[in-house]
Amino acid sequence: MSEEVLGDAEGMALLKVARDVVESVAKGEPEPDHEVGEYPQLEQHLGVFVTLHLSGKLRGCIGQFIVDEPVWQTVAAMARAASTEDPRFQPVTEEELPEISVELSVLSPLVKTDDPLSLELGVHGIYVKRGPQTGTFLPQVATENKMTKEAFLSVCCAHKAGLPPESWQDPDTEVYLYTAQIFKEKQ
Repeated sequence: MSEEVLGDAEGMALLKVARDVVESVAKGEPEPDHEVGEYPQLEQHLGVFVTLHLSGKLRGCIGQFIVDEPVWQTVAAMARAASTEDPRFQPVTEEELPEISVELSVLSPLVKTDDPLSLELGVHGIYVKRGPQTGTFLPQVATENKMTKEAFLSVCCAHKAGLPPESWQDPDTEVYLYTAQIFKEKQ
């Protein structure tokens, strides 16, 4: 599983897409055309989280793991959602734009594992699925909370997927690993 799915040029192009969307939404203007044709890597179907910060504090964060469109389109949709649909915040206003910074977490494709304990803490995120119940933890959750592998898997099952904590050991539960590549605007 490669940790770097996109290069810096692609990351900067995605940040521009996100920034353009955030600004057009806040100003009530139509979205501009997104110029990404020179970056064929952006046609990959990759999950992504768009996080907005206002003067360094969280201002919105929305993401999607399973996608059926090119990553640049997912970035546009998640930037729109982070600007207007995060239930914790009011929509971003035009007055806030100078202080808004954009961060993207581009997710590698999910890789199903038959050995959940093969994950590397701080490197892999997990996506747990059994029937309609799903849950996920981004890679940084394990290190931020000083979790063991077993705790990382058990807490995700219990608190994110609504399953019994030991469900990750059940063959009927699917466990997927992924990495997150972070791109940030310079502020």
